[in-house]
Amino acid sequence: MAKDGFKLIANNKKAYYDYFIEDKYEAGVALHGTEVKSIRMGKCSIKESYIKIEDGEVFIYGMHISPYEKGNIFNKDPMRIKKLLMHKYEINKLNGKLQQKGLTLVPLQVYLKGGLVKVEVGLARGKKLYDKRDSLAKKDMKREAEKEFKIRNLG
Repeated sequence: MAKDGFKLIANNKKAYYDYFIEDKYEAGVALHGTEVKSIRMGKCSIKESYIKIEDGEVFIYGMHISPYEKGNIFNKDPMRIKKLLMHKYEINKLNGKLQQKGLTLVPLQVYLKGGLVKVEVGLARGKKLYDKRDSLAKKDMKREAEKEFKIRNLG
């Protein structure tokens, strides 16, 4: 565990590829005991998940938490819809922004902060195909530059 009590559990790299992240928010997650134990062991995935606001509450769909091995009957459905805990004013602010065309909510990462499970929520705008190609080209150029730098410094 890191000194400041921050431990990354799951990261959604695909979100940065598919979307422009305009704003980030931190939200707690309403979980059951065995789910928390499973997350502490790092058995969580947010690759295919998305977030919706319904009736003034925020929910995350498709977040997979593997069943806890020693959990027996207390284990919940791994794909259960989980409620995200945010302040009312944050939810209202997000809801207002989501009315704009092309904006959506995506989970960016799941982490432990001071013993609590948190989800970083990103307010995102979808990328077009040419934007994705552009980010791939930039990534390739960066990789090439690092390779050149490494070769020059070793030789």
